[in-house]
Amino acid sequence: MSGVREDATELGDARRRVEDLVCNLPGAGPDERSFEQPWELRAFAMAVAAYHEGNYAWSEFQLSLVESIRRWEAENGTEPWSYYEHWLTALETVLAANGTLSGPVLDERAHTVLSTPRNANHHHAHREPVAVDPAVSSSR
Repeated sequence: MSGVREDATELGDARRRVEDLVCNLPGAGPDERSFEQPWELRAFAMAVAAYHEGNYAWSEFQLSLVESIRRWEAENGTEPWSYYEHWLTALETVLAANGTLSGPVLDERAHTVLSTPRNANHHHAHREPVAVDPAVSSSR
């Protein structure tokens, strides 16, 4: 027994699905990083969770992602390249298009997140992973 208690909740199941996906991404080797920043992993996980909740078809998301990248290329890449910025734009687009996420709700939530100091809750325990160690998950 490893001493780590398995999370048998729905959230635990979702985390395991995302962990499995992340560990099988290209660049997920021990010396490679699939995600440069913690928010990128969170954006990835939100898209997967919303898909598993039935909020959109994966093909819808893919088309939206391609469109976001195409727009960036058409603007000659004036903004720095960030795959997960496009990922997040695609997620916002599909959720807004099907009514799951409204513009005002998104704006309000974004304002709240952006106005929160970076280390606002540094004194609280954070139980959400910000990185996945492939060696840990592949041993299951």
